Amino acid sequence: MKRLLNVAALALLVPTLASASVVWKGDLETGNLSQWDAEQSVSSNRLLVVTSPVREGRYALKTTVRQGDNPIKASGNRNELVYLSRETSGSEYYYKWSTLFPASFPISPKWALFTQWHQEGHSGSPPLELYVVNDRLNLRVGGSSGKVVWTTPMQRDQWNDFILHVKWSSDKKVGFIELYHNGKVVLPKTYMATQFGSQRNYLKMGLYRDASIKPEGIVYHDGFVQSTSLEDVLPAVTTQEPQENPTPEQPIDTAPDMDDPTNGPPDEANGDGAITQGPSSDNSPGTAGLVPGSPNAYEDGLQPQSCGGASATGGTPLLLAGMLSLLFLASRRRKTAHALARHSTQR
Repeated sequence: MKRLLNVAALALLVPTLASASVVWKGDLETGNLSQWDAEQSVSSNRLLVVTSPVREGRYALKTTVRQGDNPIKASGNRNELVYLSRETSGSEYYYKWSTLFPASFPISPKWALFTQWHQEGHSGSPPLELYVVNDRLNLRVGGSSGKVVWTTPMQRDQWNDFILHVKWSSDKKVGFIELYHNGKVVLPKTYMATQFGSQRNYLKMGLYRDASIKPEGIVYHDGFVQSTSLEDVLPAVTTQEPQENPTPEQPIDTAPDMDDPTNGPPDEANGDGAITQGPSSDNSPGTAGLVPGSPNAYEDGLQPQSCGGASATGGTPLLLAGMLSLLFLASRRRKTAHALARHSTQR
């Protein structure tokens, strides 16, 4: 009986242990923006937590950008959330989130960026960015002189489910990227430089676009999770989707990918590191202006939030499996010993 109770107690720990590889959640399920470190927005109505449409749970983020929105006095127009994820060289993560472009989203030959991992330096295009041009979704790695490694037509009023698997490194033989879109592998693991030198990265999500785009733009985001384990972001087995331009699993030299540089987000001459004060718990963005004298986000004293006790190894399921196997073998041995004892007594 005691043995059964021990096994039952171990089983109760399974949900807790299985989720230990989740590093951070920015899924808005707090009902506000408190999971995120800071906001770059011009008004409280530009970054809103809404109850419809949602991809999962109860809440999602509605991002609105109008021409002239420029909260950090840099290039382009934007309203974005910031999470100081501080990805270092050699770190490896899975990122999951969903994005929806409504029917009203403007058609434009100019870029509109919706998710990016920006370097801690205050200028230049980021090492990894997802953006829209001419109704196509694009994933580019390596900044403005980098390469578009994946593209697909944009579907309006449909959720795009992303899982991005990245090893961060400035060495093209060490760093790699892998992309899942709507449950399928659309970019197999491909080696390339994913980081600029030793600069750490931070996450920005919302909408950031060319300043010449006039119509109002709205984008919805939901369910962001950062993890060290694929199982925590994709429990089901996926299949590989045929690609328009298959990418081999080998190192890729970054090179200009477009004849017209206006087709992609440009370098930011005025910087992208000044961050507004952190979000408040009542869903109102910080509007105290720019942090004075801050050349990059890491000098603002903002600390990232993470799940307490999160594992950096993702090895908990293996440990649990080993413990269960030992319990099973011990039980089998005891049963065999009892059976042999009964057989000897009968003889």
